[in-house]
Amino acid sequence: MENNIIMLSNEQREKLSKYARTGVHGAMQIRRAKAILALDRSNKKDHLRLGRICEALGLSRQGLNEIRKDFMASSSIEEFLTRKKRKTSPVPAKITGEVEARIVALACGEPPQGYARWTVRLLAEKIVELRYLDSLSHMSVDRLLKKRNISLT
Repeated sequence: MENNIIMLSNEQREKLSKYARTGVHGAMQIRRAKAILALDRSNKKDHLRLGRICEALGLSRQGLNEIRKDFMASSSIEEFLTRKKRKTSPVPAKITGEVEARIVALACGEPPQGYARWTVRLLAEKIVELRYLDSLSHMSVDRLLKKRNISLT
């Protein structure tokens, strides 16, 4: 239990206090900063009980312990307070490079008979019809074409 005691320096305490006071950060990050400030035992004769800290911050004991563990594992205050970026998307992208090339080729080609030009809905329907994908939103086609600066007019 002694290894879990948090003793902040004056500089660390000031950084966390400033971070918690300014309202430009996410609520969870501010709550994390406040939790570490409450767990800090440096320069204090008595300290808050874990139950009171949890109650004041709206956290569970498990959540508070996780915050403490994250703080102890981080090398700096900045690392502790910033969210880690995901390495991979939670949902894999539907449009791969090959499908993207086929959409662009279709968009640059002749429209189907009876149409004066391609529309994003028409392109999405054609991609599904040609079985390049099982389903495709017209908005996905629109985003792709805008990203590639391709105009359908």
